[in-house]
Amino acid sequence: MCTLLLAYRAHPAYRLVIAANRDEYYQRPTQPAHFWEDAPHIFAGRDLVHGGTWLGVTATGRIAALTNYRDPSDLHRHGPSSRGQLVSGFLAQEAGAEEYLARLRDSGIPYGGYNLLVGESERLFCYSNKSDRVLPIEPGIHGLSNHLLDTPWPKVCRGRNGLARILSRGSVAPEELFVLLADETHPADQELPDTGVGLELERMLSPIFIRSAQYGTRCSTVLLVDDAGKATFIERSFEAGVATERRAEFQW
Repeated sequence: MCTLLLAYRAHPAYRLVIAANRDEYYQRPTQPAHFWEDAPHIFAGRDLVHGGTWLGVTATGRIAALTNYRDPSDLHRHGPSSRGQLVSGFLAQEAGAEEYLARLRDSGIPYGGYNLLVGESERLFCYSNKSDRVLPIEPGIHGLSNHLLDTPWPKVCRGRNGLARILSRGSVAPEELFVLLADETHPADQELPDTGVGLELERMLSPIFIRSAQYGTRCSTVLLVDDAGKATFIERSFEAGVATERRAEFQW
């Protein structure tokens, strides 16, 4: 997951709105969102390389999502542990979000840089192993990409502003959120962050929806939890930037 927009208690009818894109190499084998055979209470997509996931929910209301932290030096120093297992680990357990994150911080297991969002619709926390800080999600509209929470990268600012406009219209239609997630606007070079990967790659990674020869947005996910606790999870998959007919939807 490389762009995640969320509105927490920022709309009178919805306690939580999440709109997120997962960016990955096209050839990496993946299953779309489904109930897992080995953990039937988890509804999520699945990485078939390491068995984890990037965003998922449970029938009891647990929520977890992950974005990688862009740091080229991580490629040479982190261990073999898969960051996707941080998401599935929380979904599979019964420990509260704060307890889970405390155990994670104490474990000493090496991971590449990440941001992990965990909790339930009533209370969410964000933890990054780069800042080593656990942040409770405050009411409002937030954005998370491949840096820390609410870092004002162009795609994060554009996404937050777009989400604010959608919420201001009253009712929230999932299709409007998918249109926002499909935004391929490239910011000007002078607005791009410098994360150490070079200008050409910064340009390619700069839109909300990424499209290139080998890497790009593989799926878009919308999660709505209304004020009564009814939740709707919708995932739309893509193959090499082209929308497919695969769509997974789950309500609880």
